[in-house]
Amino acid sequence: MRELEQERVFCGIDWASGHHDIAIVDESGALKARARIDDSVEGMTELLQVLAEHGDTAENPIPVAIETSHGLLVAALRATGRPVYAINPMAAARYRERRTVARKKSDHLDALVLANILRTDADAHRQLPADSELVQAVAVLARAQQNAVWDRTQAGNKLTSHLREYFPGFLAAVGHRREGIFHPIARVLLAAAPTPAKASKLTRAQLRALLKKAGRKNTIDAEAERLHAALRSPQMRQLPLVEQAMGRQALALLRQLDAACTSAEDLAEAATEAFEEHPDAEIITSFPGLGPLSGARVLAEIGDDRSRFADARGMKAYAGAAPITRASGRSTVVMARRVKNQRLAGVGYMWAFSAMAHSTGARAHYDRRREAGDRHTAAQRNLFSRMIGCLHHCLTRRTHFSEDIAFPTPREVHLSLAA
Repeated sequence: MRELEQERVFCGIDWASGHHDIAIVDESGALKARARIDDSVEGMTELLQVLAEHGDTAENPIPVAIETSHGLLVAALRATGRPVYAINPMAAARYRERRTVARKKSDHLDALVLANILRTDADAHRQLPADSELVQAVAVLARAQQNAVWDRTQAGNKLTSHLREYFPGFLAAVGHRREGIFHPIARVLLAAAPTPAKASKLTRAQLRALLKKAGRKNTIDAEAERLHAALRSPQMRQLPLVEQAMGRQALALLRQLDAACTSAEDLAEAATEAFEEHPDAEIITSFPGLGPLSGARVLAEIGDDRSRFADARGMKAYAGAAPITRASGRSTVVMARRVKNQRLAGVGYMWAFSAMAHSTGARAHYDRRREAGDRHTAAQRNLFSRMIGCLHHCLTRRTHFSEDIAFPTPREVHLSLAA
C-alpha cells in the first residue's frame, strides 16, 4: 500500500457532451485504470473514487489533463484543488501521432494520450491558474459582454445591408451620427416607419415625439426639421408590395439588433460592478486608457493568480505584445506573435490607442517608434507591450501607475544610469 501511495500517476480525460473517458497511467506509461463517466454528480463521484484508488490525496492530488478550460467538469476538478492542465487540441493531435502513425483515433486513446502528455511534458504546458471566485465571475461577464458587442455589430451590419436594398434614404438620414444605425434615435425611428412610404408621411410633431422617446433632450425642433426633410428626399423605390415585405423583414432584424444592444448594455453594467469590487480594480484603472469596462476585460484574461506569469515577459507573450524570433542558419526574422490570447490582444490595441490621448509619455513613446521606422500597428503593439509590462510590475508590487516611472525623460534615464 505504501508503494502505491508513493507511485506517481497521471490522469487524462477526453471530454464530450454526453460522456467523458478517463485514463490513468503510471510513470512508465502503463495503463493503470480506465473508465467512462457522464456529466453528473454520480460521474464526478466515480472519477474521484478511481483517483483515490490510485493514491489521490488532498496533500498529493493526481494531476489531470483535459482539452478544455471551461465547463462543469473542469470547475468541479478545480474546486478539489488539484492541478488541471488545459491541453490545446492541436498539441494533443501531434502527441497522438507519436502513438500511432495510422491516424487511429478513439475516445479512450485520446484520454491515454492526454495522461501521457503530463507524464512526459507537464512542464511544457500551462496549468490552469488558481483565480479567485470573483475574478472568474468578472471573466464570465466581461467575455459575455464582448460577445454581445460582436453580436450587436453583426446584427447592425445585417440590418444596414438590408436597408441599402430598399431604403437608402434612411441610412443617409441617420448616418451623420457616429453610432449610425445603433443609435437609439435611429432604432426608434425605424420601428415607427420601416418603409419609405411610412417615413415620408411622418409629421414634424410625430418626429418630435419619436426624438423624445429615444432620449433626445436638446435641439429637438431642429433635428425634427432635418429628419422631416431628409426622409422626403427623392430616392429609388421597390415595388409597393415588395417594399412592404422588406419593411417587415427590417422590423425582424431590428428586434435582433435591439436585443443585442440591450444585452451589451446590461452585461457592461454587470461586468463593471463586479470589476469594481476586486482589489486590483484601482491599480488597473490607474493606467491611462483603461476604464472600468476595458479594465474588466484585462482582469478577466490575466486573472489574479500572481504566480501565473513568472515575469513580465510571460504576460507580454500571453497578450501577443512580445514579438517572436525565427532563426535558422544565417536567417533571422522577427515577427508579430500569432498564437496569443485574442481577447487580451484586442483590448490591448484599444488600450494603447486610448493611452496616447491621455498620456504624454505614451504618445512620445509611440512617436519614437514611428520615427524609428515602425508602422502604426507595430508601434502601437510596442506601446501595448510597454504598458502591460508596467501593469505586471504594478500588480506584483501593489502600486499605482506612475507616468514618470513608466516613461522617464531622457535626462532622467541618463541620471539613473549614472547613479
